[in-house]
Amino acid sequence: MALRKPTDAENSLIAFLLTLAEAVPAAEVDRHSLVVENMNDGGMGSLRLVPNGARTAQRFFGHRVSSWECEDEDGVKLLVSLVIDSNGRLYELEIFKTDFSRLKRFPVAAG
Repeated sequence: MALRKPTDAENSLIAFLLTLAEAVPAAEVDRHSLVVENMNDGGMGSLRLVPNGARTAQRFFGHRVSSWECEDEDGVKLLVSLVIDSNGRLYELEIFKTDFSRLKRFPVAAG
């Protein structure tokens, strides 16, 4: 998969999830130089997040800093989470559709 700049919708969702997170200063700084990579998740829309300077570093899952529940346009529940790596940098935007089907519409946070 290729690295690319996040779309406006992806950036907005990441920014929203950061507002739900507590004490994640490194992640907020990284968002401005962020590139993303689509994950092989069966079409659910998850992204690997690669902040500037983290492209060549060996990275490990840290922890989930925020989560949000919503529905896809077909009414199926989505669980959306923002994850940082073990160094506090943005790591993944996880989108899990509870019936394991493909995402119909990228989630938009109202708020």
